[in-house]
Amino acid sequence: MQAGARQGVALALALAVGAAVSLGITRFAYGLLLPAMREDLAWNYTLAGAMNTANAMGYLIGAMLSPWGLRRFGPSALLRWGALAATVFMALCGFFTDPAVLLAQRLLAGVASAAVFVAGGLLAARLGVRDPQRAGWLLGLYYGGTGLGISISALLVPAALQAAQGELHGWRYAWWLMAAVCLGGSLLLRWPARIMADAPQPATAGPAPAMPLAWRPLFFGLAGYGMFGVGYIGYMTFVVALLRAQGNSVGAITLFYAVLGASVMASSRVWARLLDREQGGRAMALLNALLGFATLLPAVSDNYAVLMLSGVVFGGVFLSIVAASTAMVRHNLPQAQWASGISAFTVVFAAGQIAGPTMVGWIADGPGGLERGLLVSALALWGGAVLAMRQRPLAHSQTQTPTPT
Repeated sequence: MQAGARQGVALALALAVGAAVSLGITRFAYGLLLPAMREDLAWNYTLAGAMNTANAMGYLIGAMLSPWGLRRFGPSALLRWGALAATVFMALCGFFTDPAVLLAQRLLAGVASAAVFVAGGLLAARLGVRDPQRAGWLLGLYYGGTGLGISISALLVPAALQAAQGELHGWRYAWWLMAAVCLGGSLLLRWPARIMADAPQPATAGPAPAMPLAWRPLFFGLAGYGMFGVGYIGYMTFVVALLRAQGNSVGAITLFYAVLGASVMASSRVWARLLDREQGGRAMALLNALLGFATLLPAVSDNYAVLMLSGVVFGGVFLSIVAASTAMVRHNLPQAQWASGISAFTVVFAAGQIAGPTMVGWIADGPGGLERGLLVSALALWGGAVLAMRQRPLAHSQTQTPTPT
């Protein structure tokens, strides 16, 4: 591997810390904290799910503001400062018990994490322009950083909860511990942010388009991605609560979540060629269908081997759907529209996530419990697969992978 290629891989791995902070920890650590907080604060599943709905609403706001932030500050600055803001809001969650205040903090954390995720995704896409043969892998490495955050959360949150047993609101120590991890990740992001800010921008394939991004040609891809947001977030919010309700031990739940995170990190190699090859919606459709299968398994069986299979498949697929959306943008839009395209997919992703957690929580509070809620999540994912399959490559897509200069 040449020096330039090695630096590209190193930068993608460093940028992956942003995905770890913005999603792997800021969003998904809550799934591990939910059972303890729900028991301590006497929440029902609807309120517990509303916490991640608030986070998704913040994510939607952040995604809608990201194009302005990218123009005003640039992706490197947005990456660094967004990660620090997410760290602050994570830490504040340990100081309050009032649901309204916690909802506000989860919303603000969502705004910050969207800024980090969009900025990091744009920088990772630019790395792919420099090395088109490894573009899908580099994107996968970035999004796979979410798995690193999930695995870190799986190892640290249960340990923190165990150590704080007997303490008043002992779950708060886990929030503070994860905020400290986010702070370390924010400091690590300074290196790739500086390198990417100083690097010359690769040439586009042609002049910047005069018209703003039109969503209609990508309608089915966007719709399929929105259904992915509805379906996957129910699983990530409530699967730990379901495993606990099924009587699994702390060690078994920790292993499940850590393996799920490790599968996310491994997925960058598994799906790289598919993301490089498919310009339409078939990659997203296949991955949505697989994710629906993984989501269904805990709803129909409490066998631990089946649950582990669910975690492995889910982890090996779900962030690759995010990478597939970025690949779709890269294949079908001119580089000057990449920021708007990534933001558009992030907006529909966030909109889906707003509905998902509260919907699954409301269903779980009724007859059928969490199992029925995950069944609805699986149906949403299969609906997303059907929609994404209808997305065709855009007519000018062959011009969208410019040769780096």
